[in-house]
Amino acid sequence: MSVDNEVVGSIGTGLLVLLGVKVGDIDADADWIARKCVGLRVFQDDRGRMNRAVTDVDGALLIVSQFTLYGDVGKGRRPGFDRAADPTEAKRLYRRVIDLCRPYCPVATGRFQATMRVSLVNEGPVTLLIDSDERGRST
Repeated sequence: MSVDNEVVGSIGTGLLVLLGVKVGDIDADADWIARKCVGLRVFQDDRGRMNRAVTDVDGALLIVSQFTLYGDVGKGRRPGFDRAADPTEAKRLYRRVIDLCRPYCPVATGRFQATMRVSLVNEGPVTLLIDSDERGRST
């Protein structure tokens, strides 16, 4: 990932986490997301089954702030971002997720509120939406 042609974050094996923070998100949401990021079993085991977490494969996380995930395109042709949290709160929760993940695996990051160029080699492909609104349904 680069900002103004400067590499600011890079990982090998691991997960690219595009992290959106919405209005009303709280610390418990960030905590739940962090646990999911380090514990989600999406890497193959010896039998080819998705049974390993990033921590099991000596992987890393690349966590990128992405408010545009809460872009509403339901009306008109220009997305609205009213559901995205204000930058101060979004940055606080973004930093919280990063800090909670770091004890478990290496974490690289983007630059908050910067225009970033993100490159991805997606092996699998496995792309999942992890929404903290689901946190009441499972752990």
